[in-house]
Formats: sequence, C-alpha cells, structure tokens
Amino acid sequence: MAPVLEKQLPGAAGAGDNNNEEEEGQNLWTSILSEVSTRSSSKLPSGKNILVFGEDGSGKTTLMARLQGAEHNKKGRGLEYLYLSVHDEDRDDLTRCNVWILDGDVYHKGLLKFAVSAKSLPDCLAVFVADMSRPWTVMESLQKWASVLRDHVDKLKIPPEDLREMEQKMVKAFQEYTEPEDATPSSPQRRVPTAVEDEAVVLPLGDNTLTYNLGIPVLIVCTKCDSVSALEKEHDYREEHFDFIQSHIRRFCLQYGAGLIYTSVKEEKNLDLLYKYIVHKMYDFQFTAPAVVVEKDSVFIPSGWDNEKKIGILHENFTTVRPEDPFEDFITKPPVRKLVHDKEINAEDEQVFLMKQQSLLLKQPATPTRGPTESPGRPASASPRPAGRAGQTNITSGSPMAAVKKPDPNLKAGAANEGVLANFFNSLLSKKTGAPGSPGSGAVGAGVQGSAKKTVLSLQSEKEG
Repeated sequence: MAPVLEKQLPGAAGAGDNNNEEEEGQNLWTSILSEVSTRSSSKLPSGKNILVFGEDGSGKTTLMARLQGAEHNKKGRGLEYLYLSVHDEDRDDLTRCNVWILDGDVYHKGLLKFAVSAKSLPDCLAVFVADMSRPWTVMESLQKWASVLRDHVDKLKIPPEDLREMEQKMVKAFQEYTEPEDATPSSPQRRVPTAVEDEAVVLPLGDNTLTYNLGIPVLIVCTKCDSVSALEKEHDYREEHFDFIQSHIRRFCLQYGAGLIYTSVKEEKNLDLLYKYIVHKMYDFQFTAPAVVVEKDSVFIPSGWDNEKKIGILHENFTTVRPEDPFEDFITKPPVRKLVHDKEINAEDEQVFLMKQQSLLLKQPATPTRGPTESPGRPASASPRPAGRAGQTNITSGSPMAAVKKPDPNLKAGAANEGVLANFFNSLLSKKTGAPGSPGSGAVGAGVQGSAKKTVLSLQSEKEG
C-alpha cells in the first residue's frame, strides 16, 4: 500500500500545483486589466482652456508663445489661439491645453463665446496680464478685464446649482492651501491627498476674500518686470512705489482668489515657474514652489497663501502714502513729450520763391520824394524832362541824399558834420539841374552853383586852417 500511496501523493501534489498556477495566471491577468483600466481612467483630461486678457502691448501673446516653446513675433487680431503641450511623465501621457488670447480692444469681447461656453467653463483658467513697464495702467486694466469676464459668465446662464458648486470648489481650494514640501525625484507628479490633509483645520475667509467668485481659478501675471530699474532711473521710483503697487495688486487677488506672479520674457524670469503653476491648477500636478515676496521683480504668491495681515507688512514701510489712498493719485502717469512733427514741411523751389517776392515788390506803391533842388512852391511832378524819355534818371536814385556817404564813426562829431556837408554840396555840383532852355535853368541854376562853390571853398579853407 505504501508504494501506491507514494504514487498517489505526488499525483495529488501535481494537481494542486496546476491549480495554483492557474490561479496565479488569473490573478496576473486581473491585475494587468485593472492597471490598464486605472490608467485609462486617469489619463490627462482634454479640453482644458486658458483665457488670457490684457492690454495691447502688454506682452500676453509673447508670454504664452514662450511657454509653448516658440518664438512668436506675429500679432493677431480679435481672438488668437495657441496651445500648451502637457506631458505626464509618470503615465507617459500627453495632452494639449487650449490657449485663447483676447484682443486688447474691448470691442472684441463678444468673441469670448467661441472660446468658452457654459459647458466648458469649469475647465477654464483665467489669466489677467498687467504691464509693469507702465505701472500707472495696472489697476485700471485689471478692473476692466475682470469686469469683462464677469459679464461674460453672467451671460452664459449657468444653472444656479452648478455655479454654486463651482464657487464652493474655489472656496475649498483657497482654504485648504498648505505650504508645499520639497519633493523627492522619485515622487509622482500627481498630488495625492493624505489623511492628514483631510483632517486639516479650515480657516474662514477674510472680509475681502473671494468677494468676486467666478467659479474658476484666476491668475494675475505681471509682465516686463525687468523694467523696474528703468522706472527707478527715469521716473524716480522708490521701494515705496513698488510696495504700494504690490499691495493694491495683492488685494485685488484676494477679491478673486487669484494667484500672482511677476515675469520677464526678456530675462526669462519665472517662466518655468508659471508653466508649472498653470499645470498644477489645471491638472493637479504636484507643485513644490513656495511663495516669494522679498524680491520686488520676481514676486510669486500662490492662491490661498495670502491674507490681509501679510499684505499689512508692506504698509509698515509707507512714509509718504497711506494704504487706502487711490492708486492713480500716487502712481501717476508721467507727462508725454509731444514731438513737433505733425505736419511735414516741404521746401519751396527757389525760382518760385523769388518770383513771388518780385510780384510783391511790384504791387507796392512808389512814394515820391522831394529833392533838395526843388523849390517849395513847385510840385515834384514838374520835372524839366518827361518821365517816359529815354535816359531819364530816377528821382529817388539820383537824389543828393543817396550820394551822401556815411560818416566814419572814428571821426569826431564836428569833422563828421563837415564831411557830410561837403559831400552834400559836391553832389549838388555834379547834379544837372535841367536841360538848356527849360524852366529853372539859366541864372537861377548858375546862382545856385556859384553859391555852392563858394560854400565848398570856404569849408575847405576852414578845414585846412
């Protein structure tokens, strides 16, 4: 019986081994199928949207193109479209995040209906871009574009219960913010909640926190922060100015539950941080960067970190301004230097200019002058010679005063007067008083010439003496 038993025992053992192998095989297939189903359900979602708002020239298109990894120099109109590639390294999954950039002209706000609808709103992130090279426009721009987005959300007519659920989700995300811990290289990208997080104490919101709850995450991006040094040199900005600007922006962020980040495409500052924070908010990737408020040109404040007490630290350094002062009263727009080149001036042709001057001179009336040889009772028109006769000299050009030379300023006053008189009588001698036989000639002319000669001779003798 023993050999029989020995033969049966190995047989029985072999059957058990086969059953165990079958069970292990089934368990292996079950685990593979469950893993595949788990991966398929945990794939990166598609259809996420980023809505970008900002003024013309604020750098919103350049910023998003740089996050895309492209050099974008073209500027569109209306509503621009880009996309960001999002890669999940743990699951080797890739997806695209849509980026819609609204034109800086409020006229195009109606195009938002093509970017976001009531169904796609829960999958959106709003980004408001502010230009730090023109800080006097920051608050006005943020208020304007936030109002545009609020009006669009109101027009979507989302059911009240769905909108309330979205708002509560934003409140919960703001309240449950915790300081990130340093992640190890082997840690997954996805953020896995722990039991400690579930038991965390939730603090109530402040009075000015989430007063405008849009139901979607909001991010404020201040571009061109490399212009801080230029503002200090050209417009005499001090630390107080930058703290005042940051204080107003952070209080605006509290109202919308928004995060804040300062960037510079020119210096490639905080671009990688911005990308990581965006995918963290939209795809729940792990995020380990802490808040940064010390550096005035690289501020980063995640949503849920800030409060009124932390903002009050900035107010301790204010000396010439109060925190409640209007933004535009302290951050004023510098005067604009108007260049005088509104109208182009073309040089006129030289010949045309001279012809115009000649015509003006010909239109001026000639004023008759009385010569010294004319008698007081005789009109100037009674000239011995007719005016149209050839060889007639002009009365004005032939007058004795025209031939009088200017006295030398170096001579004494008496000598100068004698020289003037001598030149005057010499001109009388050289001038013809009339043609032969004409009135006024003859004895009268000879008498004048004789008296003039005697006068000249007496003056010369006195001068020599």
